[in-house]
Amino acid sequence: MKKNIFHRFLRLVLLWIPLGFIVLTFLWVFLLKWLPPVATPLMVQRAFEYRADKDFKTKYKWVPYERISAEMARAVIASEDNLFFEHDGFDRKAINKAIQDKKAGKAQRGGSSISQQTAKNVFCSHRRDFVRKAFETYFTILIEWMWGKERILEVYLNVAEMGKGIYGAEAAAQAYWSKPASELSRRQACLLAVCLPAPLNRSPVKPGSYVSRQAGIISSRENSLSYPDWIYHK
Repeated sequence: MKKNIFHRFLRLVLLWIPLGFIVLTFLWVFLLKWLPPVATPLMVQRAFEYRADKDFKTKYKWVPYERISAEMARAVIASEDNLFFEHDGFDRKAINKAIQDKKAGKAQRGGSSISQQTAKNVFCSHRRDFVRKAFETYFTILIEWMWGKERILEVYLNVAEMGKGIYGAEAAAQAYWSKPASELSRRQACLLAVCLPAPLNRSPVKPGSYVSRQAGIISSRENSLSYPDWIYHK
């Protein structure tokens, strides 16, 4: 009797739970290939963190990629992931460099690709631990396989944190410049891109010397990169 119970438990843990997880996550990712996320784990986390702030409000408005300036797409690729169109979701050069910089005690720049950041933003908590990284890797593989680059970029530009309570290019354009994301200029897009790694500490409308200088560097870098026609809504 006890042996049968143990075998059933093993079957549950080793077979049915993993199988159920795979089926549910495949369905989740498949649905989000077509549907916009209602919210992300980070939105929930920030709302909890600022629950005592009466002025805090989550600003998130999904718009299709066609309604986001191509300048915004060009800027985030030039700033965050130069090899976005070439890698399979993981920029191994950037990852290896981040590891070497950490070993050398140098200032670290994240090695995460846009695909990894999208997977983290949509499906994972923002805790820094091995478990979260494992889930991020799993979902990165899924979205690269099921979504493709255009959908990944569309989702990233809509859910990325771009300020206190501000998520996505549309909400950022409205909050900072009172205009739609489709009208963002190259300079404005580059300023937003610089702020992405630290959106709560940097401002695109009151840029310090570092943010302003980096925006200029990103703008110049765009000229050396090749972008597919769909980036320009063609």
